[in-house]
Amino acid sequence: MDKLKVFSIDFKVRDYELDLQGIVNNAVYQNYFEHARHEFLKSKNLDFNQMHLDGYDAVVIRSEVDYKKSLRSGDAFTVNTFAEREGRLKIVFHQEIIKTETKERIAVAKIFTACVFKGRPIEPLMIIEKLID
Repeated sequence: MDKLKVFSIDFKVRDYELDLQGIVNNAVYQNYFEHARHEFLKSKNLDFNQMHLDGYDAVVIRSEVDYKKSLRSGDAFTVNTFAEREGRLKIVFHQEIIKTETKERIAVAKIFTACVFKGRPIEPLMIIEKLID
């Protein structure tokens, strides 16, 4: 990831996020990625909730996640995020989870979103201007 564009946020695995195998459940990674995207938006002066109240939504239309290693209870990690435009209507969020202690790549994701205004697809010019430096 290009370090100039990347937004990073730190997390720590909580016990209730584990499955029977003692590792973070695969669905929980989606929560980590989503929270990181929302914080990324805030760092760019875009409030996800306010956007929705104003009629704008970025809707996830596809997720690609490659799970490389497992996180366990108490593991500290960082989620790195950056965004790019794809085509006229999509914004793609590139994300990765890095374990703090070992610097291992735990998971890598591409989250594809489409922007809508009051339910209708729109070209996300206002959002793109703020997200893409």
